[in-house]
Amino acid sequence: MSKRQEFERAASERILIKDGPYGTAIQRAGLSPEDYAAGTALEQEQKGNNDLVNLTQPQVIRRICDTYIDAGAHILATNTFNANRISQADYGAENLVHEINVAAARIIREAIDAREDGVPRFVAGAVGPTNKTLSLSPDVEDPGFREVTYDEIVAVYVEQCRALVEGGADFILIETVFDTLNCKAAIMAVKQLERELDRDIPLMISLTLTDLSGRNLSGHTVEAFWYTVRHAKPLTIGLNCSFGAEQLRPHVQLLSDIADTWLMAYPNAGLPNDLGEYDEMPETTAALTRVWAENGRVNALGGCCGSTPAHIAAMAEAVEGLSPRTLPAPDADMRLAGLESFTIAA
Repeated sequence: MSKRQEFERAASERILIKDGPYGTAIQRAGLSPEDYAAGTALEQEQKGNNDLVNLTQPQVIRRICDTYIDAGAHILATNTFNANRISQADYGAENLVHEINVAAARIIREAIDAREDGVPRFVAGAVGPTNKTLSLSPDVEDPGFREVTYDEIVAVYVEQCRALVEGGADFILIETVFDTLNCKAAIMAVKQLERELDRDIPLMISLTLTDLSGRNLSGHTVEAFWYTVRHAKPLTIGLNCSFGAEQLRPHVQLLSDIADTWLMAYPNAGLPNDLGEYDEMPETTAALTRVWAENGRVNALGGCCGSTPAHIAAMAEAVEGLSPRTLPAPDADMRLAGLESFTIAA
């Protein structure tokens, strides 16, 4: 079977578990600036460049990955949220993008392949939104100004995704989508890469909301976003980051009703406190997400900001034995979207 078919079979049998974030775990490793940059010729300080750690301290990433596998994760995302040429330019490390992504995917691939227990697990090559936006001008006095073009963003994503696939990624996960046009550029990049490599590269797409009304930064509602990207036939659609599970619940419910593909949601561990830290305990997150599962709303669950392996383990235990969401029948109506969704009457 292809990886797409393996995933679909696994998702039809159980609620799959996605891992959690790498940033906090890397910080807990207590790496020095020298550790971050070890073996490179980079002149700028690299402390905080978590993506570079794939290359300079691979044992740290492997250890984190293993803890998520031990916690019950089936979907392991690469530590590559900012491993693109635009974001790495902030550290002067843009020329290492290919090596970083290959190393990141290879670490997860090896960690998964080392487990000979018959449990289906998958490598999701994580692609973040970059720190540029195509939909909005960074200059309030010049609404038409953009720091990058659509074609430039596509080229940046092609470079990153090519390296992730080379390293062993099964899927490309376009996550934390705050700008729908950036997401469409990433979709285009993967489609170009599919033609270049003459192979199927399944897509996972995950939206992030910026306010409780249910819109991303570029203004799309959850429903409008789905109608904007469903032509790409993603393997999964879903929501991540945004808020905690309690605040994300109605938006997961809405998406579950309309998306005729697998749904993956991985919320933050509650909302941050005044110090920017996350206090929600694993059992609380697990109880909130279990409700989603009990109501047949999800096919895969995981954690985003503030989540730890303990949160992932608690969620895995909470949904064990519960039936996965049943996909709704494909909708034949013509659905379009501006910032809101629109249906053309038959």
